[in-house]
Amino acid sequence: MSPRFRLRSLRSRLLLWLVALYLVAIAATVWFSYGAYGRLVNNFMDDQMRLLAESHVSHHRPPPLQSVTGDDVIRRGAFVVQVWSGDGSTLLGSSWPGLEMPLQSDAGFSDVRAGPRNEDAWRVFTAEPGARTDMPRVQVVQNDGFRRNRIVRRALLESLPILLMLPVTLLMLLLIVSAASRSLRAVARDVAAQEVGDTAEVASARVPEEIAPLVDALNSVLGRLRGALSTQRRFMQDAAHELRTPMAAIRLQIENLRGHVPAGDAAERFAQLEGGVERAQHLIEQLLRLSRQDGAPPAARGPVDVAALLRDSVGQLMVLADQRRVDVGFEGRVAPLVSAPPSELRSVFDNLIDNAVRYAPEGGVVDVRLHMVDGQPVVDVLDDGPGIPAEQLERVFDRFFRIAGSAAGGSGLGLAIARTAALRNGLRIVLANRADGPGLRARVYLPASS
Repeated sequence: MSPRFRLRSLRSRLLLWLVALYLVAIAATVWFSYGAYGRLVNNFMDDQMRLLAESHVSHHRPPPLQSVTGDDVIRRGAFVVQVWSGDGSTLLGSSWPGLEMPLQSDAGFSDVRAGPRNEDAWRVFTAEPGARTDMPRVQVVQNDGFRRNRIVRRALLESLPILLMLPVTLLMLLLIVSAASRSLRAVARDVAAQEVGDTAEVASARVPEEIAPLVDALNSVLGRLRGALSTQRRFMQDAAHELRTPMAAIRLQIENLRGHVPAGDAAERFAQLEGGVERAQHLIEQLLRLSRQDGAPPAARGPVDVAALLRDSVGQLMVLADQRRVDVGFEGRVAPLVSAPPSELRSVFDNLIDNAVRYAPEGGVVDVRLHMVDGQPVVDVLDDGPGIPAEQLERVFDRFFRIAGSAAGGSGLGLAIARTAALRNGLRIVLANRADGPGLRARVYLPASS
């Protein structure tokens, strides 16, 4: 079977094979019943024809023949008795004169077909000639089509119980497969709900024993994957922790050297060195935050006042905004509450506002607005920077991706961290270039129930 027509559903395959099996069973039953009952009917009818013929042969003067009609002969299988003269040349009497059947030359049973129709087939028994030549010859005829119809009807009746059981069996199969598929769907939901930090295995007790090895293998793979991710996360955390101390020492030494650097080319190179150290420190902090985010989500979840959290985020970033002479404003028209860990929400908004401040031009403006859009609370972070090319609006969420020619220093992790934290808590981030001028709008859709 080609892949185009291959059935992908287990239920469809079972139904198809079961129907095919039932059809084969019905055909086998009809064939067996036709053969067995056909022999039984033919033997019984032949015995009746023989006895009837011999009863007439035993009389020197045959008794009167009981007349039958064509319907009796064709539809009901009545016997037609013919009495011939001893030499077989003259028909002395017939229970159905309408039958034109000559006396057969050989005694015993024979099959005669008078035409192409089923009613034109006849079973004939010709009795042996008597001891004297003046004794009549007797021939008994029965319609063979009647025999065949009766045998076919009986064979079909034998297969009727199997045919009647087919819908009942199909219904039972549907119920069994549906019950098994429900347990599989429950396992699929458990697997889909698994977090990286979850240690509980998927329960295999409620699935059929034929599928339990698959669930056990899946648990084994998930366990190895968690182990590998945990090792990677620990390495990233350890590396970030180990790098923080020397980077802090380097930063301190740079602060101490600032007053001893002469003006001119040395001061310019010193400023570049200071900027590189600052970017390295920012990258280490982002890596540490990313490693913590890849672990299990924080257990503490509660209603968080988004307006208050945004004010804190804006206040924390005012130092960076003052350095770049960027005017940061906040406008809160609504005060929604979101059920999420505060650290996760801070991760979302801190990264978005930090990006806006870094990419806004010196002396630019960054607006943070909390308002309603189509009945749903949203947070808009708007800057008047260069924006993002339309074909790269989705790629900027990839880790370590930076737009070519970007002047602002960054690690390429901020938006990736923000989106991961948003998705884990039912938020959605959409980036779009501003239609009212240069710049970017980062919109965060809060849960509708906020």
